[in-house]
Amino acid sequence: MTTELICAGFGGQGVLTIGKFIAKAGMKEGKNVSWLPSYGPEMRGGTANVSTVVSDEEIASPIVSFPDVLVALNQPSIDKFAPSIRPGGILILNTNMCPHGCKRDDIVQIAAPLVDIAKEIGDPMVLNMLAIGVLIGKTGLIKYETMEEDLTSYMKSRNPELLKLNLEAIKRGIDIAKNAK
Repeated sequence: MTTELICAGFGGQGVLTIGKFIAKAGMKEGKNVSWLPSYGPEMRGGTANVSTVVSDEEIASPIVSFPDVLVALNQPSIDKFAPSIRPGGILILNTNMCPHGCKRDDIVQIAAPLVDIAKEIGDPMVLNMLAIGVLIGKTGLIKYETMEEDLTSYMKSRNPELLKLNLEAIKRGIDIAKNAK
């Protein structure tokens, strides 16, 4: 089993963090992983994307040309990467920033207002954790328990309140995936 993933959006939305946590969790579960970030010099507000591969086998290249999954947090990300999603692949999109969506009918699309839901949870910064929840809820790529353990060890002493909101966001994302058509 090999899953190739691209997460894309504006700098500051946490797209690199999505790929990083997926790769770290995959590694903890004994899988082979790669994480290849790409961003402009402007960082926050500029475009950013990350290619992440999680596999039971050795990974020949970290470059993802035809992703199995695209997490698109803004419309430019859909415009750039959605045409290359493998037929039968998955597009997770943030409807708050993707007004035109994607017109493909040969992929599974899970659309949710991630910005609105993050604000409802209590902090716009949990947007990326919502996306992780949707991703793992739809694909089973990694286990929730692994994410919870990894996130807890990373954030417990840094920001316990944000840790609680992040875990709630992941669970909410899993629910979104389970309730998607």
